[in-house]
Amino acid sequence: MKYKYFKDKVIIVTGASSGIGLATAKLFASQDCKVVMAARSIERLEQIKTEMPNQDNILCVQTDVSVEEDCKNLIEETVKKFGRIDVLVNNAGISMRAMFVDLDLDVIKRLMDTNFWGTVYCTKYALPHLLKSKGSVVGVISTAGHIGLPGRTGYSASKFAIRGFLNTLRVEHRYDGLHVMVFAPGFTASNIRNVALLADGSPQGMTPRNENRMMSAERVARRMAYGLRFRKNEMILTPIGKMTKFFDFVLPRFVELVEYNMMAKEPESPIKKK
Repeated sequence: MKYKYFKDKVIIVTGASSGIGLATAKLFASQDCKVVMAARSIERLEQIKTEMPNQDNILCVQTDVSVEEDCKNLIEETVKKFGRIDVLVNNAGISMRAMFVDLDLDVIKRLMDTNFWGTVYCTKYALPHLLKSKGSVVGVISTAGHIGLPGRTGYSASKFAIRGFLNTLRVEHRYDGLHVMVFAPGFTASNIRNVALLADGSPQGMTPRNENRMMSAERVARRMAYGLRFRKNEMILTPIGKMTKFFDFVLPRFVELVEYNMMAKEPESPIKKK
């Protein structure tokens, strides 16, 4: 389905080289948008661009969102080429899988630098342009941004921080026409679990979950487009995510028990079943 709403809008997507970011960039390219794809691998981005329609309307910018100057450059290059910004999708992120007691603290720093500070840096430099266009800023979190997932301390902390930051930004600009959406996909078939960091900071290399049963990145991208079109404040995509948030409010101890048991059942889980 095409939304006329998106035609000619300038949309930045970080973490656009794989997973949700790639699916989102491709979807918006098909909506006749001007798409800016940001990721650390410029070679990967340029290769993806050759497979996409309307290549004159696609800009690839090498960006490590944990580096403030890279984020500033991303915004400057976007405005230089297209003259405006209508949507910023803060999608770039990394995960982790380890008990905090065993964790090298540098792992949490790396997660906060990429997930939280990457969102802050990109939003800070894009904000004047988004206010001018009355545009949208999106933060991709997860259920872990609503409840603390055992074995994911750094990941949950970074996603909670993004949610708090963006919810506050929405209130600050309540009367300025800025749209802020906190977007929680739930478990999605993507590359993020393959490169999740272990206790010593090394990538785990393989996903512990059956990704065939997860929501596809393409479906997540379609839901994001829907949320942007109708300027939703928050989207939690999966029924289990919605139920978890509700029951965490009314039965928090029960939710903690379910969480613990669920994460302990993962293959080679750092959580030990009691």
